Amino acid sequence: MEQLFSQIQDVFLNLFNSQALMATLGKPEIMLAAFVALNIIIFTETGLLIGFFLPGDSLLVTAGIVAYGSNWPLYWLIPTLCLSAVIGDSVGYLIGWKTGPKLFHKEKSFFFRKDYLLLAQDFYEKHGGKTIILARFMPIIRTFAPVVAGIGKMNYRRFLFFNIFGGIGWVVSMIMLGYCLTPFLDPLLKPIFGEEFKVQKHIEKVIILVVFISIAPGLYAGGKAWLQKRKIAKMPKQSVNPPL
Repeated sequence: MEQLFSQIQDVFLNLFNSQALMATLGKPEIMLAAFVALNIIIFTETGLLIGFFLPGDSLLVTAGIVAYGSNWPLYWLIPTLCLSAVIGDSVGYLIGWKTGPKLFHKEKSFFFRKDYLLLAQDFYEKHGGKTIILARFMPIIRTFAPVVAGIGKMNYRRFLFFNIFGGIGWVVSMIMLGYCLTPFLDPLLKPIFGEEFKVQKHIEKVIILVVFISIAPGLYAGGKAWLQKRKIAKMPKQSVNPPL
């Protein structure tokens, strides 16, 4: 048990160093510890307010790349991560349900960001229940969206439907994206960059691309709202004639 905790600690210590994280996760002897650590991170990032700074998309893609290279059993990896993501959102919903508007009066701290909560609330007001699905693919909002849904007393059955649909879609898409990168990109890019080219050596670029794709929906929604406001601002104001 002590060895398991030590291995889990190694994963956490290398969490923000992509190359070191891949090297750690790729060790065959720590596969169990890697699975436990990944599930803890996904649960914390989606379920606890302190998890807003943890990697989500990039971590799942990295896990998918390692899973391909290390022959991890996807039939264990994907279901457990899906379950952690769904339970995490449900815990976030419960936090919002129990604490209510009090969270909006809580002072900003390292473990709590009121501005992120307000950002998620604004996104929720614009997109309604589908926010729970869309937020899965958006860093920061992913952590706070279920809390906002709980504060707003969203019907739990409806929330759970979006939660399960979004959680499974997020985990499966990110894991399989990473899993398919090596067999897909390596044969295409080796003739260009040489036989020594490997996707794993360029994981930082992959992560940047994944993060950009993750925030793309938010950028699109923000740009659309900005254009709409400009369009309204340019519309000529109709003069109102006084009644005769």
